[in-house]
Amino acid sequence: MPNAAKAALTPLERAIQCAALALDKKAVDVKILEIKRISSIADYLVLATGYSDRQTQAIAEAVRSGLKKFGKALDIEGAKEGNWIVIDYGDVILHVFKEDLRHYYNLDDLWAEAPQVEIPAEYHWEEGKV
Repeated sequence: MPNAAKAALTPLERAIQCAALALDKKAVDVKILEIKRISSIADYLVLATGYSDRQTQAIAEAVRSGLKKFGKALDIEGAKEGNWIVIDYGDVILHVFKEDLRHYYNLDDLWAEAPQVEIPAEYHWEEGKV
């Protein structure tokens, strides 16, 4: 039997999986921004917040391990410190912040012109947030 190729995800599917895996670790204020029309760095940015360095590390590790079957991340920065972790998949870049750094660097406003992609409701854990 020939080797089975790794399952592939579209950039949007990868972004949604990043968000879903982050939400599974109780990340808050998770957003998917479609930046492909305004930047060449990636197709999507996924922003997520954790309340502690341990939580941000757990969120990043859950995403990394959950997406491993679809291919390795190109780069991971900040995982040891856990203040601001960036995982680069080429077409999707995940940013996991501690709350104070998310507000300080304010990528939400920096990328305000990027359309926000709706995250399917079944992935949300925060009551009343969709």
